[in-house]
Amino acid sequence: MKTIGVHTTRRATAVLCLLAALPALASAQVRVPQSLSLDEALEIALDNNPAMQATRNDVNVANWNLTAAYGSWMPTASLNSGVSWQGVGEQRFGSITAEQLGFLDQPSFLSSSYSATASFSINGRMLMAPGQASRNRDATRAQVRTQEATLRLNVTRAYLDVLRQTEGLRLAEQQLDRAQFNLRLAQGRREVLGSGTSIDVQQAEVNVGRAEVTLLQSQTGLRTSRIRLLQQMGADLSAEPDLATTFAVTEPTWTADGLYSMAMDRNPGLQALRAQERSANYGVNMARSSYFPSVSMSAGVSGFTRQASSTAAQEAQAIAAGVGRVQQCLATNELLSALPSPPPPQNCSLLATPQSALIAIREQNRAFPFDFTNSPPSAGLSVSIPIFQGLSRQREVESARAQLLDTRYRVSEQRLALRADIEAQTATVRTAYETALIEERNQALVDEQLRLAQERYRNGLSNFIDLVEAETLKAQADRERIVAIFTYHDAIADLEAVVGTPLRNP
Repeated sequence: MKTIGVHTTRRATAVLCLLAALPALASAQVRVPQSLSLDEALEIALDNNPAMQATRNDVNVANWNLTAAYGSWMPTASLNSGVSWQGVGEQRFGSITAEQLGFLDQPSFLSSSYSATASFSINGRMLMAPGQASRNRDATRAQVRTQEATLRLNVTRAYLDVLRQTEGLRLAEQQLDRAQFNLRLAQGRREVLGSGTSIDVQQAEVNVGRAEVTLLQSQTGLRTSRIRLLQQMGADLSAEPDLATTFAVTEPTWTADGLYSMAMDRNPGLQALRAQERSANYGVNMARSSYFPSVSMSAGVSGFTRQASSTAAQEAQAIAAGVGRVQQCLATNELLSALPSPPPPQNCSLLATPQSALIAIREQNRAFPFDFTNSPPSAGLSVSIPIFQGLSRQREVESARAQLLDTRYRVSEQRLALRADIEAQTATVRTAYETALIEERNQALVDEQLRLAQERYRNGLSNFIDLVEAETLKAQADRERIVAIFTYHDAIADLEAVVGTPLRNP
C-alpha cells in the first residue's frame, strides 16, 4: 500500500508539472537566471511586463503632445499645383459666348498653375498650450510611477508566495518522513514487542497517505506560485529559478509619524494626484486665455500658364492687322499726293506684319507647363478681439475651476488615507512580528512534545492516538509558524507600497 501511494504521487506530480508547463511551449519569453534575487525579478518585470510597457507608451504620447503644442507656434505653409485641359468648343463668359465677342474657331487649351501660401496665427490658448502639455506629461509620468509601484508590490508578493510555498513543500516532506517513521514505529512495536495492534499500523498507513496528498498539493502550489511570479515578470513560464533572496524577521523600529513624513514625499499615488492638481491649476489659466485677442497673418504668391493647341487664329489676326495698316498707309499717301507740295510717300510695306511677329506669337504660346506668368503677391494681417460669445468662455473657466477643486479634494483625501493606512499597517506589522515570535516558541514546544510522544509510544507508555495527536500539533505548529512569518513579510510589503520606498534590506 505504501509503494502504490508513492508511485501514484510521483506519476501525478509529473503529469501536473507537464500540464503547467504547456503554456510556456507556445511562446518564448525573457530568459530568467537560475539564481533569481528579488531585485533581479523586479528589474525583469519593470522591463518586460506587458501592462507596464503599455503604460509607458502613454509617456511617448505625452511627449508628442508637448512637441505638437510647441509646433502650433510655427507658421503653416502649403504649395499647390495643377494642370487642366479644355477641349475645342464654344466658350461662355457669363451670358455671352466667345463667338459673340468675335472669338471664332477657338482651339483646345492646356493650362497649369501654382500657388504658395504661408500663414501664422496666435492666440492665448496656443500660447499656453505647451505649459498645459508639459504638466499633463508630468501627470502621465506620475501615473507610470504609480503603475511601477503596483507592479513592484505584485512581484514582491509573488516572490514571497514562492518562498512560502517552498517552505510549505519542505514541511510536507518532513511530515511525510515523520508519518513513515511512525509507520515503521508501529510495525516494529507490533512485530518485535508484540504490543502493537493492526489498528495502529493501519492508522499510521492512513497518515502516510494523507502526508503524500499534502506533499502533492504543496508541489502543485509551488509550481503555480512560480508560474504567477514569472507571469508578473513577463518571462518564460517554463523556467524554474532558485530564489536567492531571503527575508529575516526583525523587530520593526519605524514610527507612524516618520513613515508618514516619508510617504508625503514618496507615495506614488499622492505624487500622481499632485501632478494632476498642477495640471488642473494651469487648466484654469488656460481657460481664461479664451478672453485674449488672436492675431493672424498670411502671405501668398501664384502663377499660371495657358497654351493653345493652335495659334492660327492669333496669327491670322496679326496678319489682318498688318494688312489694315498697309491699306491705311496707302490711302494716306494717296491723299498727301494731291497736295501742292506733297511729302515723300511712306514705305507702307514696312507696316505689314513681319514673320518675326508670327514667330513670337508661336513662342509665347509655348508656356505649358512651367513658363508661369506670376500673379501679384498678396499679404494680410488681422486681429480679432472676442467680445461676447454667449457665456461659453465663463462656463469653460468655471468647469476648469471645479476640476481643480475636485483634484485638491482628492489630494486631501489621499493624505488622510495615507495617514490611516500607515497607522493600520504599522500596527499590523507589529502584530505580525509578535505573532511570529509566539509561533516560533510554540514550534519549539511541540517539537519537544512530539519527541516525548514518540519515546513514550516506543516504550509502550502511551497509545498510538497520543502519538497522532502530537504529530497533528507538530504539523499545525509548523504551518502556523510559516503563516506568521510570511504574514509579517506581506505586511511589510504592503507598508512599503503605502510609503513608496523600501523599508528593509532583504
